[in-house]
Amino acid sequence: MQELDIATVTRRSIHGVFALVSRTFVLQSITIVVNFILTIILTREEYGIFFVVSAAIAFLTYFSDIGLAAALIQKKDALTDDDLKTTFTIQQLLVGTAVIAALLLSTTVGKFYNLQADGIFLFQALVISFFLSSLKTIPSILLERELKFQRLIIPQIIETLFYSIILLTLAMNGFGILSFAYAVLVRGFVGLVAMYIIMPWKPGISFKIDTAKKLLKFGIPFQANSFLALLKDDLLIIYLGKVLPFGQVGYIAFAQRYAFQPLRLVMDNVIRITFPSFSRLSDDKEYLGKAIEKTLFAISLIIFPSLFGMVVLMPHFIEIIPRYQKWEPALLSLTFFAMNAGLSSISTPLTNALNAMGKVKVTLYLMVFWTASTWVLTPIAIMLYGFNGVAIVSALVALSVFLVVYIMKKYVSFRVLPVIFYPLLSAVIMGGVLYLISSYLITNILTFILTALIGATIYVGVLFLTKKDLILSDAKFILSNLKK
Repeated sequence: MQELDIATVTRRSIHGVFALVSRTFVLQSITIVVNFILTIILTREEYGIFFVVSAAIAFLTYFSDIGLAAALIQKKDALTDDDLKTTFTIQQLLVGTAVIAALLLSTTVGKFYNLQADGIFLFQALVISFFLSSLKTIPSILLERELKFQRLIIPQIIETLFYSIILLTLAMNGFGILSFAYAVLVRGFVGLVAMYIIMPWKPGISFKIDTAKKLLKFGIPFQANSFLALLKDDLLIIYLGKVLPFGQVGYIAFAQRYAFQPLRLVMDNVIRITFPSFSRLSDDKEYLGKAIEKTLFAISLIIFPSLFGMVVLMPHFIEIIPRYQKWEPALLSLTFFAMNAGLSSISTPLTNALNAMGKVKVTLYLMVFWTASTWVLTPIAIMLYGFNGVAIVSALVALSVFLVVYIMKKYVSFRVLPVIFYPLLSAVIMGGVLYLISSYLITNILTFILTALIGATIYVGVLFLTKKDLILSDAKFILSNLKK
């Protein structure tokens, strides 16, 4: 594999952002529609069960590669056949062990959560899907490291379409929890086949101790970071499934999924691109600082108005949609999760840059702090505020973004407030106007859409009035690279 120069990294990164964001926009639009229909068809308890069981499967993902995938992407030198096969061998040993253990313990997991047979089958289906996903790791790494995201998105599109169609069809025919189980199995098989067609790679078993040591030097701290994130998020969901009724867990799932939707659409894709990009740029601190600023601006440009608009308009959306009033108790949690999403849109790119620079121990210390804070405060908040306490704590912990900025500035010179100020100001003005006019305008779904479009127009108008030169220069830069 040839190493990439700055111009190539820039060009492929821009192409990658457009490829992933456009793909995600289409797929998330499908997912939003499917999720919307599911929240009408399924009960709060069924929705909560899928949320908890999915979080349990995330624990298996942690044990899948002990950070070796990230180590391959971050590695400065060109990859070798020993790198790939050693990673594949270690990963499959770990995955195989985790899968066998999970399948043997599936009945025990079912008893722990008082799941019926369909809930246990869902757990087993997710385990098998996890195994199939692990087989796609090496081809995915090869595409990701070379920033060839246009090809990487094809298997994701195919598997998501199959998953959504099957899930919705079965749910509408009364399959309940089993709808998720059959859908994830089909998604796993289809995605695996598509990935190897797009990026052929012949799996091989090999183990080189020197290769493993070099990769694990970065991989173990990185995976420790991921493990703490697992404890902070997914283990917390598993804990909630035991201490709260599944109906209240359903409220949390509803609020979190809607609030984090902009992050899934924009930030997840930008982060996926910037990690290999920042890794290639880590020796040029000046250029890296500029890249961080551009990343923060691009993310805030879309996420801030999305969050403000969602918080203001969601109460009206719930009111005008039949059978959707059951989610009204989740509105307060939605607001606090949206605060978390807005602050995370700043801190996550910075921790991503730290990891790309090899400062994984620094992000590990931050994750220790976030995990400890979440687990100490959440049980107390639940006792004081009920299920809404989960979202309140998530917002409080996210305020540590100021600490992340302070630490990052020790390594790279960059600006934060001047970069995000105008998107934030425009979003605040838009949110204020929507708050004043929405009660008078929204009476049905058509007037809801019209109000949302008015909000978008206000946001774009204010942004152009305050930051027209920067937007036009960035647009010109992006277009020039897209043409190459």
